Amino acid sequence: MRLGRHSFADDAMLVMAIVNRTPDSFYDKGATFAEDKAMERVDLVVEQGADIVDIGGVKAAPGGDVDVAEEIDRVAGLVARVREAHPQLVVSVDTWRAEVGEAVCAAGADVLNDAWGGADPGLVDIAAAHDVAIICTHTGGVEPRTRPFRTGFEGDVVADVIEGVLGYAERAVAAGVARESVVIDPAHDFGKNTHHTLEVTRRLDEMVDTGWPVLVSLSNKDFVGETLDRPVDQRLIGTLATTAVSAWLGARVYRVHEVAETRQVLDMVATLRGERPPARTIRGLA
Repeated sequence: MRLGRHSFADDAMLVMAIVNRTPDSFYDKGATFAEDKAMERVDLVVEQGADIVDIGGVKAAPGGDVDVAEEIDRVAGLVARVREAHPQLVVSVDTWRAEVGEAVCAAGADVLNDAWGGADPGLVDIAAAHDVAIICTHTGGVEPRTRPFRTGFEGDVVADVIEGVLGYAERAVAAGVARESVVIDPAHDFGKNTHHTLEVTRRLDEMVDTGWPVLVSLSNKDFVGETLDRPVDQRLIGTLATTAVSAWLGARVYRVHEVAETRQVLDMVATLRGERPPARTIRGLA
């Protein structure tokens, strides 16, 4: 897998830390809206073991209007600062707009994370022109920044998700994006109710079996809250349980708020799978 200027082994499990430059994030309520606060967050997650930072300038849920110019103002300058301060770090930007993609790629982004499933078809052309990676999600064609309402699928939801993301992935490659720079994402909760998201999660290995690297964005989402009947600030345990299952089933990239905890879960799963040695082994030997 190649993410911009960075390459990774086939069995690497990568932590993507969320950095919100929004005043109304459902999770941090604007704690990193100020650019200096966002940069402090970047420094912290790098120390905690993040491989990627995913910078977003627009809240995913419905809310105040953010036009293209405002989104660029929120994210492009931060991308440039992160690129200079942490050259070893993969810099991703969460956007569905081609104009924003152009600006952040010029500033040094390695990945365009399109959480809205190709709503702007020009985004793949920007990724190709700058030789950056793109994350292809499944949203069932819903409009950006809308919530699902009585969402339904004709037949098998997993088959629908796979068909959608593979179609997007092949369009990206046809546009000129390197095949090794395309990542697929089932987009938990996006265009789906909790039953759909749980089904996709338990059958995540079917997405992995397509051969494309799979990203999961699980962190503190509504499907966790509804499953366990927990508010946003009490969803970490459910998130980590889902992370462990997803890791066992073969997902490669984990978009998260809690980096240190996620890194431990992924390391433990990798060791259980025989892909990583224990950090130390003295029990019964010394």
